[in-house]
Amino acid sequence: MRDNMITITNTLTGKKELFTPLKPKKVSLYVCGVTPYDNSHLGHGRVYVTFDVLYRLLTFLGYEVTYVRNFTDIDDKLLTKAQKEFGDQNAYAKVATTFIANFHEDMKQLNCLPPTYEPRVTDNIKEIIAFISGLIDAGKAYVADGDVYYRICSFPEYGKLSRQKLEDLRAGARVEVNDLKKDPLDFALWKGEPEGQFWKSPWGWGRPGWHIECSALATKYLGKQIDIHAGGMDLIFPHHENEIAQSEGLTGQPFSNYWMHNAFVRVNQEKMSKSLGNFFTLRDIFKHADPMVIRYYILAHHYRAPLDFSLVDLAATQKSYQRLVRVFDEVTCDEKWSAADIRESAIVQKMLEFLTDDLNTPGMFGVLFDHLDDLKKDPKKLCAVKLFLQQVLGLTLKPLPEKEVSMTPEIETLLREREEARAAKNWKLADAIRDKLVALGVEVRDTKLTK
Repeated sequence: MRDNMITITNTLTGKKELFTPLKPKKVSLYVCGVTPYDNSHLGHGRVYVTFDVLYRLLTFLGYEVTYVRNFTDIDDKLLTKAQKEFGDQNAYAKVATTFIANFHEDMKQLNCLPPTYEPRVTDNIKEIIAFISGLIDAGKAYVADGDVYYRICSFPEYGKLSRQKLEDLRAGARVEVNDLKKDPLDFALWKGEPEGQFWKSPWGWGRPGWHIECSALATKYLGKQIDIHAGGMDLIFPHHENEIAQSEGLTGQPFSNYWMHNAFVRVNQEKMSKSLGNFFTLRDIFKHADPMVIRYYILAHHYRAPLDFSLVDLAATQKSYQRLVRVFDEVTCDEKWSAADIRESAIVQKMLEFLTDDLNTPGMFGVLFDHLDDLKKDPKKLCAVKLFLQQVLGLTLKPLPEKEVSMTPEIETLLREREEARAAKNWKLADAIRDKLVALGVEVRDTKLTK
């Protein structure tokens, strides 16, 4: 690995590229944050663990990183939740504050470092209005009965991130009744509301559209051009595509030089979602596994490959993580180690070769396990690798707390049914029952069947 070099698969070009920041030794990183209307799910966990490792890695390599992650604390979903929970959509701030606190706790459990800045949309309305005004003045947006829309036809490169053509998008666009938009693809920058509702703007009262916030916040905290913009692949279109149109439409400069997107979390080969009933919040999963096991589970998969989640796989991953804990728990690193000291380790260098190659965490763990027995023989080598895993991968490597599972009638019934299925050599049923037991926190260890 060349000193401080890292490669990134850039969604914009579809190629793996050598990362070169706009300013030497400095990196601007923007990761799209959550809409805090509910507790975060495993998909959120994957996004923020992945880019936490990127943040840690860049810092470890000697870069000064400015990391921004926003909160969309005004949105249709928040208003709906506030109406449902409190009978008043204006209670959206109360909803947002509750779930922002829960998000912070979840991230702390996953050992994700706090970003440099964590702006809320509602604290930056002035900047958003100024950004929209600039787009109107530049002829990139127009006012329509209190709403403001971005003029898609003013940005010929629209679709370059998602590789879609304007004519194809228009052909598939749904024509809305009484639509004020001049083009079906034009999107809202500002949503007009009745007098006195939300914030006053030059176009009347209202609130920001979804996409404008990230353009305005990235510009405020990182400048007109940034190094890396990241998030889940579900944001490529339309959110990130619209960000590019807004930002580049206003400045005439490239918005972000590198775009990184992690793949979906899937359950039963389908994208995890509430509508499909296969939705797991992080808090749900914390009941079944320690947060460090979940972090390790996420990192055991390449960020650009789909993660097929199951509680059985999670249980298997826990055994692998516990093996690491047993090895590294034996060594205490009393000395003060710098990043340079850690990098002197030959094994760390081999691990870095994979990690700096587009965050290839599975390859990195492969190197680790291949050398685990050798590491046990040398406390100094063991210390270097332990500190690398703690500082860059964010794994605490502390022994996991023991969890007691009470024997309930349901568990007793499932254990009996599984033994009957195994005796009848109905392996499919036995496996299905095992999955249910694992979900209930029962570790299943099979013994040889007696005749």
